[in-house]
Amino acid sequence: MSAPAISLHTVSKAYEFKIHKGLRGFLRPEKKSVEAVRAVSFKVGPGEAVAFIGPNGAGKSTTIKMLSGILTPTSGKVRVLGLDPIAQRRELAMRIGTVFWQRSQLVFNLPLTDSFELTAQMYRVPKGEVKGRVEKLIEQFDLSSFVDQPVRKLSLGQRMRAEVANALLHEPAIEPRQIVGLFRA
Repeated sequence: MSAPAISLHTVSKAYEFKIHKGLRGFLRPEKKSVEAVRAVSFKVGPGEAVAFIGPNGAGKSTTIKMLSGILTPTSGKVRVLGLDPIAQRRELAMRIGTVFWQRSQLVFNLPLTDSFELTAQMYRVPKGEVKGRVEKLIEQFDLSSFVDQPVRKLSLGQRMRAEVANALLHEPAIEPRQIVGLFRA
């Protein structure tokens, strides 16, 4: 049996902040902690797909940010492709694809083709492979009718398809379509 692509063992994340109430609180602020994720454990095998479904505030985005090394867990152990997402964040970033709906990887004032070129350079995609990969993604995500338009002129749906295509350009070992955070109000 092969090692899991993703492994979380009793992972928790708490945010701590200070509350200043009046003059006394300014000098001695009250400390408060909010637990965003509590003791989450699961494994995802190579090629397996999972979805997080839950209400706002359930910890879906926080968990994905811990998987990608953006956030440090308060406790527990996280491994992605055998790497520690915090200690080996740069190496991991080159091997995964992520899409955060509220944060775009596309260049707002430039056409998609330019964003794809920039992404290819950032991920060191061999020059001889860029054109073929871009053409494949344009076809796969039906981007041809707007690929030359500036990102700012795209609808939300067009932008999201382009974001996912862009995240797949470097052919990551873990793709956005393998782990999807589904948000429900």
